[in-house]
This record gives sequence, structure tokens and C-alpha cells, in this order.
Amino acid sequence: MTLRLAVLTVSDRCSLGQAEDTSGPALAERARGALDAEIVARSCVPDDVERIASTLRGWALEAPRPELILTTGGTGLGPRDVTPEATLSVLERRHAGLLELARLRCAEKTPKAFLSRGEAGSIGRTLVVNLPGSERGALEFLDALVDVLPHAVAMLRGEKHA
Repeated sequence: MTLRLAVLTVSDRCSLGQAEDTSGPALAERARGALDAEIVARSCVPDDVERIASTLRGWALEAPRPELILTTGGTGLGPRDVTPEATLSVLERRHAGLLELARLRCAEKTPKAFLSRGEAGSIGRTLVVNLPGSERGALEFLDALVDVLPHAVAMLRGEKHA
């Protein structure tokens, strides 16, 4: 079954057209193949709590509602990195285990995986997962979760699971 996906890039520079967003398109392309995803929304917003939160909330509650929202960017330790805080402000239920798993699996390649402060959880029946901002980091985290995301989405759909 096709999974409806939205990808949100969080970057001051990309949102102003001062840099090219490579992470968002790369995530969309990888998810198309690895998760049989249909991209229903894509956007780029600045590192601003309200802009991030309103985009996540709007996508999760309005048609065509994605079943999975992947964000890329704003998860580090920089002063403008506010994606986790914005995400927490709109999540109805946290699921910290997803990113714990990604950090553990990615740490084999780079211990810097533990510098990502990303959050995960649900808004209604939409799963939201924060990924790092670099293209490499975003793809590695997605690859680390690709075997569990379909089951997580199925559970949110209310499907029976083993």
C-alpha cells in the first residue's frame, strides 16, 4: 500500500534562496523507492518555531493528510536549531524510540549521530520524524528507520499487527 509522505526542510538559507535544498529532494526520492511513498507535500521554511509548528499541524490535519512527515534540518545544537522544540509543541504523542534506534544504528558510521536532537511522534494519525539537515545525515537516518516505518504507519492507520 502506498504511503502518503510530506517532506519539510527547515533552513534559513534555503528558505531565502541563498542555498539549495538538497536534503528534502533526496529524502523524497529515497522514500519513493524504499517506502513506496507518494509525495503529497513539500516545503521549505526558516528556522522559526511558529512556521515549523504551523506547517506540521496544517499538513497533519488537512487533506491530503500525509501518513508520514519527515523533516530535515534544525536538529543540531546551533542557536537557530529549533525543529525539535517546534515539533514537540504540536505532537500529541511522542515516540522517542524511533530516533533512539536511528541514532544507535547510525553511530556505527559516525558518533556525531548522537548530536542530532530530533523528535518523533504523532499528530492524529500522522507520524512526524525529525531528521538531520545534511543530505548524508538525513538519508542515513531514513535508511536506519526504513524497516520499521511501514509498521509504525500501519499501527497509526489502526491496522491489525502481529
